[in-house]
Amino acid sequence: MIKPHQKHSLWLAALVHRVSGIGLALFLPFHFYVLGLALNDTATLDTFLRWTEHPMLKVAEFGLVLFLALHLFGGLRLLALEFLPWNPAQKTFAALAAALSVFIALLFLLKAI
Repeated sequence: MIKPHQKHSLWLAALVHRVSGIGLALFLPFHFYVLGLALNDTATLDTFLRWTEHPMLKVAEFGLVLFLALHLFGGLRLLALEFLPWNPAQKTFAALAAALSVFIALLFLLKAI
């Protein structure tokens, strides 16, 4: 059942910010593992880099860039909320942050294809 506060669009912005943060946190150990391959096992790294050319991984990269952009712009919106006076256009700022995030991720995907 949807609670009354969950109907507010800024609640959705907060949820997206948290989910994108969790997604990035889950990705980080894998990223460090690949960086370790670059330092210690270049043959395995080369194999991995060939594997990353698979089209499904391009879609996954799109998701990663989308999470990065959502988390960045959502965080900037939250910083503005904390340090600037309240603005009734907060919903507009949240929608703008989401739209800009999707635009950046789509640009990345189009360049990767």
